[in-house]
Amino acid sequence: MIIEANDIQINYEWSGVKQAPVVVLSHSLACSMVMWDPQLEMLESKFRVLRFDTRGHGGSQASQGSYTLEQLADDSIGILDGLEIERVHWVGLSMGGMIGQGLALRHPGRLESLVLADTAAIIPDEAQPVWQERIDAVRNAGMQAVAESTLERWFTPNYLKQKRPEVDQIRQQLLVTPADGYIGCSEAIRRLNYLNQLGVIQTPTLIMVGADDPGTPVAASEAMHAHIKGSDLVVIPAAAHLSNIEQAKIFNTNLMAHLKRY
Repeated sequence: MIIEANDIQINYEWSGVKQAPVVVLSHSLACSMVMWDPQLEMLESKFRVLRFDTRGHGGSQASQGSYTLEQLADDSIGILDGLEIERVHWVGLSMGGMIGQGLALRHPGRLESLVLADTAAIIPDEAQPVWQERIDAVRNAGMQAVAESTLERWFTPNYLKQKRPEVDQIRQQLLVTPADGYIGCSEAIRRLNYLNQLGVIQTPTLIMVGADDPGTPVAASEAMHAHIKGSDLVVIPAAAHLSNIEQAKIFNTNLMAHLKRY
């Protein structure tokens, strides 16, 4: 389904129990709502589940130019307002977790709880050349220029060797991501700088991270955990960046335990 929010067309999908509390699933860069397939069956049995494609991804409009995390958070508020949803449990992975932090800082009254998975609260200066290299590669040669290297960061070598269909599904999501969307969201991510603000967050927060995540490593989650008072931290073994796929059972168990608590 399509909704107009914050002056763009955004693709979203409802599922689950209609009168139940709402869980919003927010995906990573260069993916789409499809990323959350391993969580759907579990969540749909207890909650009303809202998935959507972030600006510039999946079936949502890809505006040109640089985006900001504040803009992406405003997109999310636009969706909630348009659907007349007051409060939600926000589950965000990677970029989705960065958007979730922005919501917790700017719109805390809209959140019942917060899950930050395989994400970070600051991008260090030394990482800026890496982001510029990825942006330049996509601008010059399209998403195929970064697809395989991205998969190597997102999954452990052992998981990739298994040639699982889940990896092929994510590869396809990478390849069909609009270049404008990838570049726009990359510009937002590279300017991430929320860490020193996180101490004001009072929203009940669960932080999860794959033990082998090279992009948003355990240290990044530990830093968020140290700043967000009362937060819980779970390190998921034998998982890289998409821990919700690679170790879905462990991810789901901890996610459901958190959601049931609030």
